[in-house]
Amino acid sequence: MIQIKDLSKRFGKNQVLKGIDLEINKRGAVSAILGPNGSGKTTLIKTILGMVLPD
Repeated sequence: MIQIKDLSKRFGKNQVLKGIDLEINKRGAVSAILGPNGSGKTTLIKTILGMVLPD
């Protein structure tokens, strides 16, 4: 289970994640994070993995 509430991340003046809420709790389910380039997908995944610390 992954549960995120009010996740935000800023790099300098750039707010890349703001107020993200996410819950994935279905065992065996396939989920995807979709969005245009520069929308914060990689930052979100790196934050979930602990590679980037949230604000």
